[in-house]
Amino acid sequence: MNKVRMRFLMSMVLILGGYAFAKAQSAQSLLKEVDAKVKSYDNIAIDFKYALTNEAEGVNQETKGNVVLNGDLYALNLLGTTQLFDGSNIYTIVPEDEEVTISAIADQDETAITPSKMLSFFNDGYTQKMDISQKIKGRTIQYVKLTPMDSNSEVKHTLLGIDTETKHIYRLIIVQKNDTKITITVNSFKSNQPLSKNAFTFDKSKYADYYINKI
Repeated sequence: MNKVRMRFLMSMVLILGGYAFAKAQSAQSLLKEVDAKVKSYDNIAIDFKYALTNEAEGVNQETKGNVVLNGDLYALNLLGTTQLFDGSNIYTIVPEDEEVTISAIADQDETAITPSKMLSFFNDGYTQKMDISQKIKGRTIQYVKLTPMDSNSEVKHTLLGIDTETKHIYRLIIVQKNDTKITITVNSFKSNQPLSKNAFTFDKSKYADYYINKI
């Protein structure tokens, strides 16, 4: 191989390598902006659409939900179930079964994307790179592809859609290795709302007739 061709190939390698690095850096930079924006709020209230699909299994489910977040504390309503986290325990309230399950936060899977981590889970354990950009209702949504570093993870990859103007998460798409896809789309995002002091407190007196299951 002559010297001219060798220099050309070396230049292309450096250019392509630099381009890939720049893309990785821009994904990391965007996610840092999202994280900083989330941490700037006292609390966040989100209404969202939840979709679960698996074409091979014929599963196609859609519903709406809402969650209020205050640091690690949260109150989630989804699929007819309410879940509260008060900083120590998670209370899962199922009116249909008249049952409350109480579990300690220490028993939870650390890799799970819980409501507490919904807006910050991407900080650790994933490789990050820019994906497609879309125009949705006049907004530019930039997707970042997150691939778990843990090869044993049930998740193949996650796509995080970010509004480039507000730096808010608009859509979260989780693709599992069994081809199940979970899509969470934010319909309403509000911050610094007035909250009751008991917003994340489980009041046992309201569930006197419920079966209390403590794990």
